[in-house]
Amino acid sequence: MDFISQNIFLITLAVISGLGLLLPLLREARDHATQVTPAQAVMLMNRQNAVVVDVREAAEFAAEHINGSRNIPAQELADRTKELEKFKTRPVVLSCATGARSSRAIATLRKAGFEQVFNLAGGIKAWKEAGQPIGSGTKS
Repeated sequence: MDFISQNIFLITLAVISGLGLLLPLLREARDHATQVTPAQAVMLMNRQNAVVVDVREAAEFAAEHINGSRNIPAQELADRTKELEKFKTRPVVLSCATGARSSRAIATLRKAGFEQVFNLAGGIKAWKEAGQPIGSGTKS
C-alpha cells in the first residue's frame, strides 16, 4: 500500500499513457468496421435496398458514378441531410474517388441519426477495379 501512495503520480501517468496508446487503435477498429468492399456494397444494395450517396463534386459525379447513386457533395452534406431522411432505416453507402472524403462524411450522417452508414473502401476507383458498372451524366 505504501508503494501505491508514494508513487500515485507515476501510476496515474502510466495509466493515462496506456489509454493514450489504446485510443487510436480503438478508433481505427471502429473506422474499419464501417468500410465495405465493392462486393459487400452490391450485396447491401441488392439485399437491403441500400442507398448510395456520392460525396464528390458535381463535375466529378457527372464524369462517372455508381449507377443509381445520389450526388450530395461532402461540404453540403450537413445542410442537405433532410433529402436523405426517408432513408434512415436503410443502409447508406457513401462513395467518393478513393474513400477518403466519404470516410470523413460518415460522422455527418451519424450525427444526423443515421445508424447504418458505410464507406465504400477505395471509392469509385475500387468499384471500377472490381468490374462494377459505372454511369455518367448528371442524372442517376
